[in-house]
Amino acid sequence: MTTASQTEFDVEAVRRDFPILSQRLQHDRPLVYLDTAATSQKPRVVIDKMVECFEHYNSNVHRGIHQLGDRMTTELEAAREKVQRFIGAPEVDEIVFTSGTTMSLNMVAHGWARKFLKPGDEVLVNAMEHHANLVPWQLAVKATGATLKFIPLTADGRLDLTNIDALITTKTKLLAVTAMSNVLGTINPIDELAQRVHAVGGLICVDGAQSVPHDITNVKTSGIDFLAFSGHKLYGPTGIGVLYARKSLLEAMDPFLAGGHMIREVFEQTSTWADPPAKFEAGTCAFVEAVALGTAIDYVQSLGLKAISDYEHQLSAYAHRRLAEVSGLRVLGPGLEHKGAIASFVVDGVHPHDLSDLLDREGVAIRAGHHCTMPLHDLLEVTSTARASFAFYNTTGEVDALIDALQGARKVFRLR
Repeated sequence: MTTASQTEFDVEAVRRDFPILSQRLQHDRPLVYLDTAATSQKPRVVIDKMVECFEHYNSNVHRGIHQLGDRMTTELEAAREKVQRFIGAPEVDEIVFTSGTTMSLNMVAHGWARKFLKPGDEVLVNAMEHHANLVPWQLAVKATGATLKFIPLTADGRLDLTNIDALITTKTKLLAVTAMSNVLGTINPIDELAQRVHAVGGLICVDGAQSVPHDITNVKTSGIDFLAFSGHKLYGPTGIGVLYARKSLLEAMDPFLAGGHMIREVFEQTSTWADPPAKFEAGTCAFVEAVALGTAIDYVQSLGLKAISDYEHQLSAYAHRRLAEVSGLRVLGPGLEHKGAIASFVVDGVHPHDLSDLLDREGVAIRAGHHCTMPLHDLLEVTSTARASFAFYNTTGEVDALIDALQGARKVFRLR
């Protein structure tokens, strides 16, 4: 496993840790994977860890009184501790394993919002949110009689905090916000927002799907009440995610799913719940995937999140400079000082789906569509966008391949 120094990031050495990146596609094209915001590729150590679990000690957790079950349970709980340290959570019992960011946010919407919101209360969101951090709150306010309010966006796609004191009031019970937009790359001021909403007695729920894999997250110092993120964007497996919540909140929340493991006692007419996190982990969790998520965290930490962040920022800056060379191409979102390593763009005269298809023929994988942010695209007055998203395993050479493919696509469409 590669270890990157703090002064020099050896991207070629890192790339050798990811088996998929060395493959050739149709017409002998090298894979240029620029879709990490949708899902990340997996290092060999994560793949090997999953194989190890299945081959040597696969067994259901928290149940079997035998060697395999004991080993698997030990590995699972060790992974929970890794997550705790990774995000700076005060207690390990504040880490709930879920199926992903969407499940985590729905847990808060169902277990907390539907229980505690009432008519007159307000939930504050904004138009850049992924549907997973918008639709659950729409359903929650509809069920409780609360109101959904929106923080406006600036012209360059940042939160407009000009009149924030009029938006965050004593009626604000929850502020739901992404730490980093999956379309614009906008990095939001989580610490400041947490302070403001706490000052009026409200809570903050952070969608960390895009931010947690790319920069340091500390829920304690940032004052985050709820944090959701996914393993598959953190170079780990699919089907595993995390909900962090302060222990007092988990204790007060209702369980989202009911069944085995989450109970303390079951009677004919009623049941009592286990303590968190078991209270929110009904049934058989994705235990192999959770263990492999712990391995992914080990891998990321071996490289250093600061080194990752610095390298990705440099790569993103290079990509934005090169994209500016493409005639008729417009990158959406704020300047580099306010965004992560994502570039969503439109090209005059070319639909993003057609553009993505043409790039794919050159081995360049980008995303095209509304990226589960329809309100944002309505605000931008576009139906869809093309998105290139970068990770620490991408190179400037791959950015050049993207630009060459874009220039080639313009020729296909005979654009001047």
